[in-house]
Amino acid sequence: MKLYELITFTVRVRTVATAMDCLEQRLAADDARVKLMGCWVSEIGPLNQIAVLRGFADEASRQAERERYLSSADAFGIEACMTDMRVENYTLFPFIQPLPAGHHGPFYELRIYDLVPSGLAPTLKGWEKAVGPRTGAQYSPVYAAFYATDGQLPRYLHIWPYASLEQRLDVRTRAVQDGVWPPENSGPQLRDMHSTIYLPASFSPLQ
Repeated sequence: MKLYELITFTVRVRTVATAMDCLEQRLAADDARVKLMGCWVSEIGPLNQIAVLRGFADEASRQAERERYLSSADAFGIEACMTDMRVENYTLFPFIQPLPAGHHGPFYELRIYDLVPSGLAPTLKGWEKAVGPRTGAQYSPVYAAFYATDGQLPRYLHIWPYASLEQRLDVRTRAVQDGVWPPENSGPQLRDMHSTIYLPASFSPLQ
């Protein structure tokens, strides 16, 4: 799959557990067209947020699912808990294969970078060269990286799993010191950077 959707729900204080119970039921029905990749709750950064990443077989499938839940009454079962819902379309970087479902975390860092208008092409070029060394055995894997195709453009999302926050700090520090990260020429492309640390839901395929 190369087409994805990231839904970020913001829910009322002390309703996360209730919302997750409802989402587990509503997101359980995968099929060949729509696949749940991950579901997480924010731990560091904006709180009371639930991120849902799904992959789609093709654009028609993504649009059909979008139309389905936009025209449904309480499609995800959490309307009573929800204060905000943001939906974003993403396309997988062409040279990255996402990690398979399984235990890679439990800490997942979702980083969203806004780029200058012409910044996507050099960003992809830099990532293609650098991501192999950065994800070597002495550092840590990336789940995947995606560029946005709607909203404020250009921007991209990258998701990094870590066994602990201590591992995150150690790996990031060493990767910079060793000169394998960040990607070449990446700095001039950046306008803004946002990062949130999430923990997986009990039913998330990515743990």
